[in-house]
Order: sequence, then structure tokens, then C-alpha cells
Amino acid sequence: MGDRWSMLIVRDAFDGLRRFGEFQASLGAARNILSDRLRTLVKEGVLEIAPASDGSAYQEYVLTAKGETLFPVVVALRQWGEAHLYARGEKHSVLVDRTTGKPLSKALLRREDGRVIRPADTLVKKVRGQP
Repeated sequence: MGDRWSMLIVRDAFDGLRRFGEFQASLGAARNILSDRLRTLVKEGVLEIAPASDGSAYQEYVLTAKGETLFPVVVALRQWGEAHLYARGEKHSVLVDRTTGKPLSKALLRREDGRVIRPADTLVKKVRGQP
């Protein structure tokens, strides 16, 4: 996930893109780079290859359960972009609740008691990895 293309591919997969050509049209990535990133995301278990949902001979790239756990990360990055990358009144996309049509609440990390966790409230603790 450390390169720019992988996260953009995952974002587009959450937006409903599934086919190579759709990803390429959205991202403008060179075919060889896009092929490599898709292959890596499949190898890492973030995406899986599935038969085309329309029954055609094409294949589609679909988020796995592991890939879907990236949703909070994608939402947070989108909301950061919405807040910091556009001038006031500049046209851009916003992630909205499908049922209400309203923008999602700002993604914040919270303690169990509901209080927002700020960077100063945290520290990094080394732990033994899982077997």
C-alpha cells in the first residue's frame, strides 16, 4: 500500500470499479504499472480476481474481506482531501451515505468512552508479532 497507485486502485474499487480498463481510465496509469499493482494487490490478498458479473469473458478485480478493512483508511484520506485540497466552491466529489444522501461524519478515532483520541494521546509500543 506504500505507493500512490495501490491506494488509488483500492479507492476506485470502493467506488465500484472492477475492470482493468475502468481502473486505467480513472487513474491514467500506464498499462504495465497498473498490471503490476493489480497483480501485487491480488497476491497480498487485498483484491481477488472474479469472473465478470455480466457473464462476459472478462475478469474483474473485487475487494476481499482484507481489502474491505481498508475502508476507514480510504474514508479518512478522502475527507482529508476534501478539507485541504480544494479551493472554496471548487467542484469535487464527496462520499455520502447511500440511504440519507448526506456526507459521512468526519472520521475520528475515539476512546471507548467516546472521547476523540489526538496524536498527543498516543505512543508506539513494541509488541511481539502474531505467529
